[in-house]
Amino acid sequence: MKRTPTLSLAAYVASVGLLVVASPLGGVAATPQPTSTPAKTKDACSATQSKWAHLKCEQFKESAPGDEYFGRMKMSYLGIDNTYKDGAISAGVYTTDPKLISKLDFATEALQRWAAKYPNDPELARSYYLGYLVMQKVYTKPEQERTWQFMQIIVHKYPNTYFGKQVKSAMASGFTEHWFADAQACPPATAGAKPDPTATPMPATADHPAVQVMAPPCTSANP
Repeated sequence: MKRTPTLSLAAYVASVGLLVVASPLGGVAATPQPTSTPAKTKDACSATQSKWAHLKCEQFKESAPGDEYFGRMKMSYLGIDNTYKDGAISAGVYTTDPKLISKLDFATEALQRWAAKYPNDPELARSYYLGYLVMQKVYTKPEQERTWQFMQIIVHKYPNTYFGKQVKSAMASGFTEHWFADAQACPPATAGAKPDPTATPMPATADHPAVQVMAPPCTSANP
């Protein structure tokens, strides 16, 4: 009787399609498994459902936290805005009140610190605009020059916003800086005279608005 040849181990392995790797110790090494590639981290804003939502998400990433404070007086962005809003009411038609000017200076310093740290914060446009509204009512040279500075920031950095369009319209109508000249002694009969609002403004130039320097109330020569 003939014996049926027995399949060798190598033939058996080949028949089932397995690859056997001999280890240096004479054993059989396991087939290495492919390593998984870690998933890439997606930008949180890329998951938004619309272009508007994506824009708001990107703006949020550039915004200052509501509980972060700036400047020597540690003012939040809401505190800056409220200082400007209250100042515009207190100023009336115009003012030179040093107490109000001091408050505005603190708000402006905080605004500058905020803008330096978060230059792309979308809320900056509103704060610059509120600053412009109150500064134009303060008839002192530094505040009038700061008004023009704020206007330039708004129209160049935020031209397509509501605030940019309002300021461009004001500039097109002709913006004039106003401040008082130094007070001069006057005769007793005219002491306390009101400022002369008819002073002829100096014309605007290519890089500066028109300026109207008004005569202040004269003061008595004797204290």
